[in-house]
Amino acid sequence: MQNNILSKINLPSDLRKLDISQLPQVANELRDFIIEIVSQKGGHLGASLGVVELTVALHYTFNTPDDLLVWDVGHQAYGHKILTGRKEIFHKNREKDGISGFPKRNESEYDAFGVGHSSTSISAVLGMAIASQLKGEVEKHHIAVIGDASIASGMAFEGLNHAGVTDANILVILNDNAIGIDPSVGALKNYLTAVKEGKNPKQNNMIKSLNFDYSGPIDGHDLPKLIAELERLKKIKGPKFLHIITTKGKGLQLAEEDQVKYHAPGKFEAKTGKILPNDESNLPAKYQDVFGLTLVELASQNEKIIGITPAMPTGSSMKFMMEAYPKRAFDVGIAEQHAVTLAAGMATQGMTVFCTIYSTFLQRAYDQVIHDVALQNLPVIFCLDRAGLVGEDGATHQGIFDITFLSCIPNMILAAPLNEIELRNLMFTAQLGLENPIAMRYPRGRGVLSEWRKPFEKVEIGKAICLQKGNKTAIISTGTIGNNVTKALQLLTNSNEFSHFHFPFIKPLDENILLEIAKNHSRIITVEDGVKIGGFGSAIATFYLKNNINLPIEILGIPDIFVEQASLHEQQEMCSLDVKSLLNIFKTF
Repeated sequence: MQNNILSKINLPSDLRKLDISQLPQVANELRDFIIEIVSQKGGHLGASLGVVELTVALHYTFNTPDDLLVWDVGHQAYGHKILTGRKEIFHKNREKDGISGFPKRNESEYDAFGVGHSSTSISAVLGMAIASQLKGEVEKHHIAVIGDASIASGMAFEGLNHAGVTDANILVILNDNAIGIDPSVGALKNYLTAVKEGKNPKQNNMIKSLNFDYSGPIDGHDLPKLIAELERLKKIKGPKFLHIITTKGKGLQLAEEDQVKYHAPGKFEAKTGKILPNDESNLPAKYQDVFGLTLVELASQNEKIIGITPAMPTGSSMKFMMEAYPKRAFDVGIAEQHAVTLAAGMATQGMTVFCTIYSTFLQRAYDQVIHDVALQNLPVIFCLDRAGLVGEDGATHQGIFDITFLSCIPNMILAAPLNEIELRNLMFTAQLGLENPIAMRYPRGRGVLSEWRKPFEKVEIGKAICLQKGNKTAIISTGTIGNNVTKALQLLTNSNEFSHFHFPFIKPLDENILLEIAKNHSRIITVEDGVKIGGFGSAIATFYLKNNINLPIEILGIPDIFVEQASLHEQQEMCSLDVKSLLNIFKTF
């Protein structure tokens, strides 16, 4: 029986003491270690399994952390974390007070750059390489590992375009597995497929035309070949590009066969890969599925409806529209800026465009929202998935900034439904035809209703709703966090002293009801699952200040911090937005 080598590796310096003949065993043990932990704890599986050999080869060949290594997005960096001093705490991956699911500078000196969103690695390593030149560190290496889905994004090409006119000592490694979270799309994917299949003439190499020293494609699971090529590239100065071919989910048969499901499969049997059964029969639907199925329902009645998503057809449930109406639904790849302006272009021609983007990823298209949509007052319908706190993905993926950055834009309507029925009705109302763009935000995960497929009702834009009438304190909430408020109020002994108002619209605010609230209550509490600075409560406080109404206002929301990885409930506790914390706050009023 072989001795376990991985147990003796705590840092890359330990790895480099091994003979090259021992590395395949290290790779096998590393793959088994990832499978064992992720099977019990959950997390991103397929991407990390696909780069095990590359991870071992990079840390064996290069002198990390002195040589700088950046993993684009970071889904694939579990092996990197395990080999760089975090093996003993890897079971706390994506947990509160544990380690982040993504590389993070303040977590390890081996994490040269914090990641989470895609296509940043080339620009980051180019910046590092130019800085190294200026400091006279001419022997230092700078490596970016980027997937074929991420390299199709505009920012990656901006980095390649700049790097090609420098003599910076960078190595871009294209991890080509033909899939991101969902299968890669677009003309670049077709080009890379032609290169892999030997159907692209060598003189037509687009990477070489950008002044990169191109090599490959080579088998990304052949460790000796990888190491030999990396050693060769170490001796070459200037911009270099290595194209490797890998299989996402490598080493776990079911993960190789269903790469979308096993991107982040939840808990499963380590030996077989079989996902553990989870009885969901009596649970409410996910907001994502309510969106996706409602969109298909509306599209069957309105031929002008079009759906757009940037690389998240499964996560956002745009897949239902793509299956039902493939000519009217578009996955544009990791291209949020393009998605927004594509939607704007379609809107100029009278189409009713539902552009669904994770809240955190809409940050990447902020200029397009302002310049191409709102400035021209084009009635694009933005459906912001994963709004609010998102749980284990942590700080890089929180959807907590959208209220602030959207409510300050002229012409923009901003909505936050309380439940699934209200989301459906907002979608129905928006496709009837609005004069303005609208963004509706809803959270990750399950709703609150067992029966949500009700007949559509038109929503009055800007109208708030009184859920409970009291005589002293008015609680004003927006969005699904209002359900926590309702639960907390049910536990109060003096609940009759509290009114609860739900504002489906953050912009425009229902100013008439705000004036009524001020007349009939002595104090106000606002509740939102977004940042407090510039948020919903701030808008209400500004309204009262503008109207010379002097009432004590307590604003509850996300404090001025980046909220790190933890469960959703733990994050709500950290921000005093869980039911128990709200109850304790209400008791003090």
